[in-house]
Amino acid sequence: MAYDPFIEPEPDVWAALDEEERIDLVMAYHRRARIRLPREKVHAVFHVIVESQIADPTLPVRRVAGRLMSEGLDRHEAIHAIGSVLAEHMNDLMRETKSGDENVDAKPDQNPNKAYLAQLELLTADAWRQSA
Repeated sequence: MAYDPFIEPEPDVWAALDEEERIDLVMAYHRRARIRLPREKVHAVFHVIVESQIADPTLPVRRVAGRLMSEGLDRHEAIHAIGSVLAEHMNDLMRETKSGDENVDAKPDQNPNKAYLAQLELLTADAWRQSA
């Protein structure tokens, strides 16, 4: 299997791959496309996470990606836009953990990804282009 961010991978095939295989496929794509990245593996990991979220029918990420593409982004750009929100969310979670701000009394039913999914709903192609 070869990865191409412009073509959605078959969700079942993608899900059947080992995580490291997915990362290797994404890195191979960027090398074939001669896209030089300062942190190639980190970039690939975000691609893999977003692709896996798009493939998950229980998440709204597929719909968000479709909306971003209808706003003019190509599929690869939509992955990057979603990945930028994911990276910001992960950075926020890490800062909270490091500063001790995490709520140890949080209810088990609270979803730490709620903020991420809410930010995705607010994401627009124009806003992402302006931030990039």
